[in-house]
Amino acid sequence: MGLLSARTVIAATASVLLAAGAAQAAPAKYARHADAAAELKKAGITWTSSGNCSDWNKKSCTSFTRINKATIAGTIDFKKVSGCKVIVTGGTEVGHSSGTYSHRNGYKTDISTTVSCVNDYITRKFAKAGKRGDGAALYKSPAGNVYAREGNHWDITHYNSKA
Repeated sequence: MGLLSARTVIAATASVLLAAGAAQAAPAKYARHADAAAELKKAGITWTSSGNCSDWNKKSCTSFTRINKATIAGTIDFKKVSGCKVIVTGGTEVGHSSGTYSHRNGYKTDISTTVSCVNDYITRKFAKAGKRGDGAALYKSPAGNVYAREGNHWDITHYNSKA
């Protein structure tokens, strides 16, 4: 086998392996609530919970334990681009729907709708994307993140670190 054909075989093998789906690395996460909370605080973002707690095993808490770093960065980026006050009301605590891109897996935050600037920014700057099965209005940011209006909060799926 000549040099050119050996290179062709190697390139073809690499293409097949990549097309077959090389395993994706797991997203980088904050191991502790306190570390993610410190990043939010530094950015001027506050959070609240009905139970005044951060235990990720209690439904009444708001926890950032094991949240994706991109999710925190995306929340911070939303504050920067919108210029709005942001209040996080949900993170990785139990009590949310399951799934790959779920709260528990670190892909979602909930932010309060009590700040009219947040509601105006999302509904004016992001594209309408229909309705979810439960009737929640969906909006998609230019970065590809999905914002679902769920009563008193926006349920945000952060696919990346942008708003």
